[in-house]
Amino acid sequence: QVQLVESGGGLAQAGGSLRLSCAASGRTFSTYAVGWFRQAPGKEREFVAAISRSGVVTYYADSMKGRFTIARDKAKNTVYLQMSSLKPEDTAVYYCAAGDRATIYRTDYNYWGQGTQVTVSS
Repeated sequence: QVQLVESGGGLAQAGGSLRLSCAASGRTFSTYAVGWFRQAPGKEREFVAAISRSGVVTYYADSMKGRFTIARDKAKNTVYLQMSSLKPEDTAVYYCAAGDRATIYRTDYNYWGQGTQVTVSS
């Protein structure tokens, strides 16, 4: 089993940047693929980005391509989501999740963090 803790959220201005971290406990974290999802008020949780166990393969939602970058540091048991060119519509609670495969589907992920709030002002 793995426990996930997100951090790095906060308030940013439009056009600014934030880096989210997903820290994991457990020696087996490197055997999991990791995804980032987000949920805005009144909306369903949506896929943001995912990274394979090796870190070689990454996926992004279309609206995040070119603005967000997902990466993992196996030595630190941490996955990062670097967010740039932020827009007010990026405002949401961001969650990281771990699963057997890197997919865009939240049902493929077994373990979830509690989320971190990102607010982008115009």
